[in-house]
Amino acid sequence: MSIWPRPDSARPNSDGPAIETEIGPAASAEIRISLHPLPSMPELALAWTELESRADSSFFLSWTWIGSWLAQMPDGIEPHLLVALRGDEAVGLAVLCPRVRRRFGVLHSRCWMLHETGDRGYDRLFMEYNGILADRRFADEVTDAMLHWLGERLTANDELVLGGLTLAAERAARRVAARTGHTLQLRIADSAQWVDLGTVRAGGGDFRGGLGRNTRAAVNRAERLYRARGALDHHVAATVDEAMEYFAGMEVLHQAGWQARGQAGAFANPAFRPFHTRLIAEGMRRGAVRLSRVSVGGQPIGYLYNFVHRHRVLNYQGGFAFEADNRLKPGLLSHVLAIEDALARGEDCYDFMSTPAGHKPLLSNAEQPMNWLTLGPDRFSRRLEAHCRRARGVMVDAVKRSLRGWIAPAKGI
Repeated sequence: MSIWPRPDSARPNSDGPAIETEIGPAASAEIRISLHPLPSMPELALAWTELESRADSSFFLSWTWIGSWLAQMPDGIEPHLLVALRGDEAVGLAVLCPRVRRRFGVLHSRCWMLHETGDRGYDRLFMEYNGILADRRFADEVTDAMLHWLGERLTANDELVLGGLTLAAERAARRVAARTGHTLQLRIADSAQWVDLGTVRAGGGDFRGGLGRNTRAAVNRAERLYRARGALDHHVAATVDEAMEYFAGMEVLHQAGWQARGQAGAFANPAFRPFHTRLIAEGMRRGAVRLSRVSVGGQPIGYLYNFVHRHRVLNYQGGFAFEADNRLKPGLLSHVLAIEDALARGEDCYDFMSTPAGHKPLLSNAEQPMNWLTLGPDRFSRRLEAHCRRARGVMVDAVKRSLRGWIAPAKGI
């Protein structure tokens, strides 16, 4: 028996967008779309992980992330489940959260948010490589169908909020905008950078040898200076307890680094620690979380908190012991050692994800856009808001350019 209730039993929050809950038309006659209240966590976990085994999705659409995100979600948020069925088989799943906001503090705007909540602090956990969990056999068709189904049901003041999209999901959103006549507005323009380890192997397997001359010299000089103090060790946590020890050590160094600059670090977000405590415990058991420590003479100089998914290492957070001597580069060296470790493990990629800054452009050999978008009817208020956002973005970009090369922003802040 299917766990999905009858479509007409679902009733979205009355403050949410006017999206019908009965099965509606989709891009393919074989795919049926419906929206439901979220089933129980055990039922959803079973359905999600089963579909995940048939999908080529990102870590952020894995049950490791989604299950932790749902379990820690703040009170007052009513997530719904969007389901695509082909026959009786689920071929697409997505979690949508209704949210009401006031544009310019006055105009009532209703949103459906894809794998975000609208809660400012909670969404700073930072969702990336976002999209639809879809059966790999029909992935593009299912993504198109589900986004189109939502797009057709957006009324005058409704919006679909699509953050941190994969390229495939963004292309689908653009196709939906073209078919429905809606506008697709850019909230944040960003990109992801990574090290394609296949390219490194094809070039002989020497990652450092492929770096720019100045970067390679900086890495090697930092390593020599550290080794003069004692043994240099890169160690990956092997147990949940060890991983949590490294997470606590990362917090100390991370917060110290940001507070020295008069800014709050990721751990200042009250949602950050409880979410990741659960995620680390679950992820370590599944081999999806990797915490590593770099130490010199037994003293930690850097911690990295990475995810591992489908042979791809994703750098999420770090903490480093900065010193007055700027020849000592604990962050740069920690990443190089982690990249060399991933190379030795036979993994495909070391991904810095979004917000290129600091060491990322120096170490990466591949890049692609990652954008935050909204889809909705073409209204004057939306156009005006987009104009204001662009003007603000110009100012922010000017500030970023003035600070470029200083330090990379911390995810989760």
